[in-house]
Amino acid sequence: MAAVVLAGIVKRWGSFVAVDDLSLAVADEEFLVLLGPSGCGKTTTMRIIAGLEDPTSGDVLIDGERVNDKPPRNRDLAMVFQNYGLYPHMTVAENIGYPLKIRRLPPAEREARVRAAAARVKLDDLLNRRPAALSGGQRQRVALARAIVRTPRLFLMDEPLSNLDAKLRMGMRAELKHLQRELATTTIYVTHDQVEAMTLADRIAVLDQGRIQQQGTPPEIYARPANLFVAGFIGSPPMNLLRGEIADGTFHHPAGTVKGVLGFTPQPLILGQRPENLLVTEPGCGDLAGSVFASELLGDSTLLSVRVGEDLLNVKVGPGEGRRMGEAVGIRFDRSGLHAFAEGSGKRIEPETRP
Repeated sequence: MAAVVLAGIVKRWGSFVAVDDLSLAVADEEFLVLLGPSGCGKTTTMRIIAGLEDPTSGDVLIDGERVNDKPPRNRDLAMVFQNYGLYPHMTVAENIGYPLKIRRLPPAEREARVRAAAARVKLDDLLNRRPAALSGGQRQRVALARAIVRTPRLFLMDEPLSNLDAKLRMGMRAELKHLQRELATTTIYVTHDQVEAMTLADRIAVLDQGRIQQQGTPPEIYARPANLFVAGFIGSPPMNLLRGEIADGTFHHPAGTVKGVLGFTPQPLILGQRPENLLVTEPGCGDLAGSVFASELLGDSTLLSVRVGEDLLNVKVGPGEGRRMGEAVGIRFDRSGLHAFAEGSGKRIEPETRP
């Protein structure tokens, strides 16, 4: 297997900086997800690891060896792409076995390894079909089997599930997680989908504008986002963020006040709370006064959008707790689940004293 270290990676095209002094260590057998919006530098970072792009500066090390000057074929890694990259004129078996054919393995060994890889992703009965006769999920499994048949020391996956519908994505997430655990292969996975990141990753590195904003386990990043960008990107829906001022333990907002916000010096700040931590009350009984902007039944819950002053808050309530549009309500905050961020820098603010 492989440990991967990126040391001070910079990638420029002219005046545009795609990756800006990025340093990251990926442990042997770890499943690391590079998460961020389009254009944040995550795919460029993966292509630099693969050897498909040269860094402007910085080093890529695999198992302690600097590989900047090694071509992709000599890095012992396998990539799985968003568009599958299957050869339409080849059967499933031929697609899976193509990397072994290039390496001139004997036909008998090649066939055995193809069948073993196909069995891992449940393609045993489809080996004679061509890609055109397969569903999107089956094609993705062929691409996975082609990657694992070589038993590489490193997997690189670039948004491999983004072309699948929601039901297939959920099933493939489970298969990918199980497969990576079974193979114990170091995996670096690129996605813009934070649900994929939260469910798949051992560790997440959140990127924006070519820089790592935060890295940690999914629970760590969800519970303690390091800045406004991470708070607004992680979560479905993301964290609610309200601008206001705090003084004497009270957060002041045009729609009301939140008392008991203890441990912060008087200052303008941004108060955050997850939708599942907010409570909808009768008018006049909450911290803030608002009106229902929209009510969406999600099946296991209802998502209320509540207008408070100029802000819109998302609140998760029970499936039978929907409200009429325009209905006056109160919003109560859970003091144990509050987050605070600096008005200027956007960085997380910790209370000076715990309540």
